[in-house]
Amino acid sequence: MSRKKEKEFYLVIELAEKLRVSKMTIYRYIKAGKIKAYKIGKEFRIDKEEFNKFLNKVKTK
Repeated sequence: MSRKKEKEFYLVIELAEKLRVSKMTIYRYIKAGKIKAYKIGKEFRIDKEEFNKFLNKVKTK
């Protein structure tokens, strides 16, 4: 029997710490549509794959 791989999510605070930016910066990225997020209650969850897509978009060449 095969199991679907569960998605992994980040909290805003986790991404802010990982990128060394403020939480407000992450909220601005979400509002601007730069990072897609799920809003559950009053908190946002960001899919690990979406975060990786965001990093690839902002990567310098």
